[in-house]
Amino acid sequence: MASSSSTALKTFSLENDILEVSPQDEIYKYDHEANKIILREEPWKKEPGYFKSCKISAVALIKMVIHARSGVPWEIMGMMQGKVVGNSIVIMDSFALPVQGTETRVNAGEEANAYMVEYVSASEMTDRKEHLLGWYHSHPGYGCWLSGIDVSTQKTYQQFQDPFVAVVIDPNRTISAGKVDIGAFRTYPEGYTPPNAAASEYQSIPLNKIEDFGVHANQYYTLDVEIFKSTLDTELLSMLWNKYWINTLSQSPLISNRAYAASQLADLSQKLAKAQSAVSSTRAQVPKLKDDKGKEKEEKKKEDNQLLKSVKDSAKITAEAQHGLIAQVLKDILFSSRPDAAAALQIDSRLDSVMLGVE
Repeated sequence: MASSSSTALKTFSLENDILEVSPQDEIYKYDHEANKIILREEPWKKEPGYFKSCKISAVALIKMVIHARSGVPWEIMGMMQGKVVGNSIVIMDSFALPVQGTETRVNAGEEANAYMVEYVSASEMTDRKEHLLGWYHSHPGYGCWLSGIDVSTQKTYQQFQDPFVAVVIDPNRTISAGKVDIGAFRTYPEGYTPPNAAASEYQSIPLNKIEDFGVHANQYYTLDVEIFKSTLDTELLSMLWNKYWINTLSQSPLISNRAYAASQLADLSQKLAKAQSAVSSTRAQVPKLKDDKGKEKEEKKKEDNQLLKSVKDSAKITAEAQHGLIAQVLKDILFSSRPDAAAALQIDSRLDSVMLGVE
């Protein structure tokens, strides 16, 4: 079991591109003078989009993922401690907040604020030099982006406690994919319009969330997320991993994520119905004038784009279901099967049938 846990941790590190750095690396040093200078100069106020990346320690990441998974299907919220290094926000640790969430939102009340103050005071007493530098919350099943409420919350933090970053984790997609689904974001100043706003990489957004996603998409930008660890993190990371690994072993993605899978299929059905209703071939063909040809091409492009997105969504759902099936078969091999030739043949047959679907 210890060997399996160690192998799983190495796999997790590879899948999430966790970079191992030396304990003497600059990222672990806290420079009071450099911190004072950058806080005094506040370059992020002069240059919207100043921060380019969010570097998160593997210990902080695992704590956030465990917290996010424990809250499903509700949203959870926590805070992060860190520092600024150049144009990067570095997260060294995280802690959960006692908040009451719903399936679509989470807000910190008086109890959470009191807990936050007490936690930070206790951290200072233990010589934790890093300050509050961000907040994290979960989006169970609907991806990593900022909703209208999230944008408002982040703008408030940036107004009164900058520098500050928002991190979003989708625990459902993390369970299904095996890789942590995470995003880091900062909002633009009020009234600022980003020049040449580049289209972000496509992600599957539920139909009932698309409007909220689209309305606020240009009010914030995405930071590159990098995960790091050192050899000194190993013991603490192993303790946290054991809890994560036991939860992973004891749960089946097909069962624990069945509500998420059903909602994904229902959402895909709605998107396909919407795309079908917009297809040109379903409408009566009317002779087009010259001036209408450009509009016709634009409409066709939109229709193809809708169908392409639906294809991507369906491929993602299929891959996640197949990963769940493979995980279930492998667990059955490890814990339930008899070590004889007949059982081995039966297991090989089951794995082959699942892998054929993957291929």
